[in-house]
Amino acid sequence: MRSIVFINGIIEDYTPLKRWITSEAYLVGADGGTKHCLALGYRPHVVVGDLDSLDEAIVEQLQAQGTLIERHPAEKNHTDLELAIMRAIDDGGTEVVLMGALGGRLDQVMGNLLILGRHEWSVPIKLAEGSQLAQLMQGPETLTLHGTVGNFLSVMPLSDTVTGITYDDGLVYPLYNATLPFGSSRGISNEFAKPTATIEIKTGKLMVIQTI
Repeated sequence: MRSIVFINGIIEDYTPLKRWITSEAYLVGADGGTKHCLALGYRPHVVVGDLDSLDEAIVEQLQAQGTLIERHPAEKNHTDLELAIMRAIDDGGTEVVLMGALGGRLDQVMGNLLILGRHEWSVPIKLAEGSQLAQLMQGPETLTLHGTVGNFLSVMPLSDTVTGITYDDGLVYPLYNATLPFGSSRGISNEFAKPTATIEIKTGKLMVIQTI
């Protein structure tokens, strides 16, 4: 089951995000991110967080309509996003797509991205932003990607190192059994040479970002 977690970042255009929302999708509002779900015309199945960014009238209305409310204290050990991802997985999500993770305060944007590298997530985590898609790889893993020839693709290590990075000839600049440290720019601005490309890693966490 695809779970979609709405985060309280800035979304300038909702249209590209609609492709991810199917009738079977499980919708989770991470505090103020719930407003994005509502703006798209959907009611979330559950809202998670300390709810300091969501009007209490909206919370009460959603609860009356059947949305589950998981309220946490303001002083907590996890961010609203972490709690929302955990809830999405606990409720049966086999794939989690994040929307609204970018835009807004820089500290929150950086925190949202680094959260993905801080945990051993049990399901694939993706981040949809306009016409771009980011996917988290956790080694050992092989990921097959589909894109248009000429579209960009970048990889960014989210762990101290990522080992055994191998691209096939589906990308313009291949790698074979490479090791990249956290912060390396070596994987930035590759592009599709064929409609399908494969990336393999042995250990570590790698963020793969592409246009779709």
